[in-house]
Amino acid sequence: MEKPMTVDKPPEHTINTKQHLGCLPRESKHEDPEKAVEALHTDASLPMGGDTERMTKVVTVQDWDGPDDPSNPMNWSFATRVYHTTVPGILGFVVTFGTSVYTPGLSDVMKQFNVSTTVALLGLSLYVLGLAFGPVLAAPISETFGRRAVYLISLPVSALFTLGAGFSQSFASLVICRFFAAFFGSPTLAVGAGTNADVWPPVHRAVATVMFILAPFAGPALGPIVGGFAAQYRGWRWTQWPILFFSVAAYVYCMFMKETYKKIILQDRAKRLGIRPSSRTSAPGIAGVKVILTVTLIRPVNMIFTEPIVGFFSLYIGFNFSVLFGFFDAFPIVFEGVYGFDRGHGGLAWLAVLVGCLLSVATVITIDRLTYRKHFEKSHKEGKLGVVPPEHRLYAAMMGSLGLPVGLFWFGWTARKDVHWISPVLAAIPFAWGNLCVFTSAALYLVDTYGPMNGASAMAANGLVRYTAGAAFPLFTVQMYHKLGIPWATSLLGFISIALLPIPWVLFKYGARIRSLSKFDTAKA
Repeated sequence: MEKPMTVDKPPEHTINTKQHLGCLPRESKHEDPEKAVEALHTDASLPMGGDTERMTKVVTVQDWDGPDDPSNPMNWSFATRVYHTTVPGILGFVVTFGTSVYTPGLSDVMKQFNVSTTVALLGLSLYVLGLAFGPVLAAPISETFGRRAVYLISLPVSALFTLGAGFSQSFASLVICRFFAAFFGSPTLAVGAGTNADVWPPVHRAVATVMFILAPFAGPALGPIVGGFAAQYRGWRWTQWPILFFSVAAYVYCMFMKETYKKIILQDRAKRLGIRPSSRTSAPGIAGVKVILTVTLIRPVNMIFTEPIVGFFSLYIGFNFSVLFGFFDAFPIVFEGVYGFDRGHGGLAWLAVLVGCLLSVATVITIDRLTYRKHFEKSHKEGKLGVVPPEHRLYAAMMGSLGLPVGLFWFGWTARKDVHWISPVLAAIPFAWGNLCVFTSAALYLVDTYGPMNGASAMAANGLVRYTAGAAFPLFTVQMYHKLGIPWATSLLGFISIALLPIPWVLFKYGARIRSLSKFDTAKA
């Protein structure tokens, strides 16, 4: 009897069967189940040379069957992958929308709870601080249940705390609920990059990344617009209800998503086939907790102080975010204090920030098409398998670094009564454009440099600095603008942005040398 022809050579520990694919009995297990990692199934009967030979296909629970495995999210239809890219973006928009929608109601909060401006701003600062803990909370959920579970679990819990904030009868309960609303909503921000990495190969990842990153910028930009009119006509409590409305709509939208995390997909496949993996997929008990804390907290803090690339980019982006959140204080000082806008119309000035973010998206996509794709194709022609030096991700950051000080100086020195209000509004465009260009480039550069695991820690480090600084900055922005005045307070920020401007340029020129000195495994291109 002729032996069945196999597509792949089966490994030492396999289960062979003559049944059709998907019909392996659940009780069929290797006598050493810890080593039974693959199952062989007869795929089809194919006539060959007049004889019928049965082709056996290797189905593995350790890796994809092959490059065309339909379970691999990168092989899903284009529309399905686009949908799974928009889910973290929309959820990220909802969570970050909650930062700034609160600020137009500050005067009402001060009056109702009899607190100062600085104390009332804790409702903003603690919310922003809560966003910093996203990776710590997201990692154990993602590793155990997958990315889909993070989206479906975190947003409802966050919404419940937002509901509590809206009904708060004391200032303490308001700020505590605001903090936990951000804390439990932040995992959606932390796993979004992972979802994009699951469904898009690196050559297409820049477009997906910039679209995802746009959401956390668009949320704070639209918050003051909605919150301004809500607070003006209905009071501060109505600054919380739009978050709930958006949360419900976003949750319904994300319910149709599938799991994208490779580890969880393969685990589900193993369960369907009745096969146990060859080894534990994650460390148990205390060891597992240690791994998670290492990736999300210990290693990120270490990288801030020992990795120049991570440290300087975290400092740069942390400052840029601080200025953005400081504008939640500065815009009312300028547009309500100088130009006499009411809260609703003062919030409309944030449309300029949204325009700047949209221009940044166009910039990053254009640069990706004109530069990175060419280097990617050249790498393939040279037999380097598409490996491109990470420094080619920095073009947008270098351009954006110029827009930041331009926008700040323009804003500071034209925000006066004898200059039309449109001038400081327009000044926000180059600042927002530069801010998002720098951030998107940095995110792509860090992941390309350090790889998936250490890249996640590098981004977690960036997030810790970004949101911690962003939480602190609004607490002294008002005092700074009152002491120094609008021109010099904003100019001080402009001078700092000039001091930080060389960071992407230096990394572009010397990044390869700096990478070679890293104690972590970095890109060798």
